[in-house]
Amino acid sequence: MTSNIPPDAVGRRILFNGEYGTVLYVGSVPPTAGIWLGVEWDNHQRGKHNGTHEGIQYFKCRNPTGGSFIRPNKANFGVDFLSAVKKQYGLNGDEHGTENEKDMSLVIGRRTVERVGFDSIKERQKQLNTLNDVSVDECAVSFAGPEEEIKKTCPNIRRISLSKNLLSSWMEVIAIACQLENLEIVNLSQNKMKFPTTSLPASGAFYKLRVLALNQTGVTWAEVLLCATEWPALEELYLASNEISVLQRPIDVLQTLKWLDLSDNQLTDGNQLQLIANLSSLERLILSNNGISSICFPDVGFGRKTRMFPSLTHLGVNGNRISEWSVINELDKLQSLQSLDCRNNPLMDTDKNTETVKQLIIAKIGQLKFLNKSQIFPEERKGAELDYRKKFGIDWIKAGGNQDPNKNRPSEEFLAAHPRFQLLCEKYGAPEDGELKKEEPFSLKHQLLSLTIKCPDKPDQKPIEKKLPDSMTIQKVKGLLYRLLRIPGSELKLSYESSKMKGKEFELDNDLKPLQFYSVENEDCILVRW
Repeated sequence: MTSNIPPDAVGRRILFNGEYGTVLYVGSVPPTAGIWLGVEWDNHQRGKHNGTHEGIQYFKCRNPTGGSFIRPNKANFGVDFLSAVKKQYGLNGDEHGTENEKDMSLVIGRRTVERVGFDSIKERQKQLNTLNDVSVDECAVSFAGPEEEIKKTCPNIRRISLSKNLLSSWMEVIAIACQLENLEIVNLSQNKMKFPTTSLPASGAFYKLRVLALNQTGVTWAEVLLCATEWPALEELYLASNEISVLQRPIDVLQTLKWLDLSDNQLTDGNQLQLIANLSSLERLILSNNGISSICFPDVGFGRKTRMFPSLTHLGVNGNRISEWSVINELDKLQSLQSLDCRNNPLMDTDKNTETVKQLIIAKIGQLKFLNKSQIFPEERKGAELDYRKKFGIDWIKAGGNQDPNKNRPSEEFLAAHPRFQLLCEKYGAPEDGELKKEEPFSLKHQLLSLTIKCPDKPDQKPIEKKLPDSMTIQKVKGLLYRLLRIPGSELKLSYESSKMKGKEFELDNDLKPLQFYSVENEDCILVRW
């Protein structure tokens, strides 16, 4: 029975009846005869105990029911890389190949990089040495195989998906990769591996590597930095679901990184992000579902741009615990931020109308072009900023703000809460007394507005008095006006003049927005042109 046990069995990954586990013990378990494997299962419900049998601790599990003993002949220790490739692509004498060879895709992180299926593997890639893209997910790959055999057989592989196999250590990955000098993309997700804890000698195995996925591998950030010395060209790194809670500053590594996915980890302390802020090439950072409640860039004060994350254009923080507007103010410090995903945070529920929250975020982050995967159009930004200026105008006055620049001295407290307010005043002018409005409860959002409708370019057209709900969209207002004024099929252009600011017009230029969005109020005048 011992002939079925590899000499390095302890620490190896195995497969048994569809369940994955790690061997932690090899030996006898009295009073039974023979050799047993002590296994900690990935699925803790599969186990029976914590490695203890009749009072004796044979191995230790992280979960009290995560372990059990099985006979060696029940365990699948896996196959070498080439055997899996030959079986998967029908190049091992199997005339029919695999059932799913037409549907295979190379999936890295949460996106499909490229379709790698084949209508006929026999026709398009008759020889292993022509393979460029290989997907051997869930094929029980556990080791490289005979030395140099991969290099001799399929040297042109550029992309590999090895997700959910039986690779037990990073050294086995190196043993595969060092034979593939053109390797650019590797997916190793769902392989629970041992990673080096000290620096390794240079192997040159990954000098062309651009994309690497290590989701659900158990890797720590410290181990990533040790291995990263071998990734001089890496651009995308996926580290989701690894229980990472602590970061360290990358020194002379990961400086080419453009995309970093740290979602579904345990980075609850937002200050940890400051440790990776020197990644000067980083453009996209995904921090979803980490329990983050605060983010801070302390190198600069409010209203200024941070030196941290200088190239970051997209930030994903959805599914966290962000509830304070101060976090949004901090994000405005990022000099290149154009896209933000902050769905499923308590902040998004601070107002019954999620549209109101969205408009506040747009007004607070000046360079944002996408919010929660929706594009922000110029007219939407203008409306959000004008409304923000009105919404907090009274608070600005109370805090020392004034229309007279010589008397305008808002308090530090106000400027900390509203860092862009002064900039909006410079952009649109300081809010005037008649323009300021008090915050009204949202139960009044469907109130009727008494409006006057005028056609300034048609002096013969008499003004019309009309009551309209402030929830009515501009598109519906136009439809009403077509019928009311009997206008032929022309393109209407609407604006409004505030009763409190005579002579000043504001365009109503987004058909999908309601009157309320533009802060249209009672006694205002709708101006119609065509």
